[in-house]
Amino acid sequence: MIKGSKTIIYVDMDHVLCDYEEAWARQKALFPDLEFPQSQPGMYIGMNPLPGAIDTYRWLNDHPNSDVYILTAPSVYNSHCYSEKRDWVEKYLGLSVVKNLIITPHKNLNEGHYLIDDMASGKGQDRFKGSLILFGSKKFPDWTSVHTFFEEALTPDGSSAKVGQWDSFFNSDVGVTEDFGLDQQDRDWLNMKPAGREIPD
Repeated sequence: MIKGSKTIIYVDMDHVLCDYEEAWARQKALFPDLEFPQSQPGMYIGMNPLPGAIDTYRWLNDHPNSDVYILTAPSVYNSHCYSEKRDWVEKYLGLSVVKNLIITPHKNLNEGHYLIDDMASGKGQDRFKGSLILFGSKKFPDWTSVHTFFEEALTPDGSSAKVGQWDSFFNSDVGVTEDFGLDQQDRDWLNMKPAGREIPD
């Protein structure tokens, strides 16, 4: 059971706060002969924020009824990923938000009311003990729709009650439990053969 009066919200990074696809294309142009160009330094710190991501995150972070954390899975074979994600958060959101950065491939181990993620499964999202807001889905295609939802969900008393038009959505299996499989980044790293000093988990 989640204790406390504030609504706990977790926000993913890749494809949610950050434009992973654009950064990957740029990295591929720099290293055209590499199968996994994201393994080279500069990929993660070089990601641009998605439209509306920074403003909405700051709004949620400043809201008196919410506690907000960044919850992102690492590329476990890429040590640059960990430090660059940390530096990205400081660059765009500030040092105070770095203190709320969680990097783990097991998102289900965190307790909260909401997880904003572009994947329904693969890193424990399907076992998260809260409501999954599937970013990029029909219901939540962008940050404007996420902002609109939380304007309603963050009620004055700080509860995480779901009201109005959202009741039927969150009380059904449609949109929150469908398994969309692994994204390209996950498939890349699952299929990657370690090189040099890299040691598989």
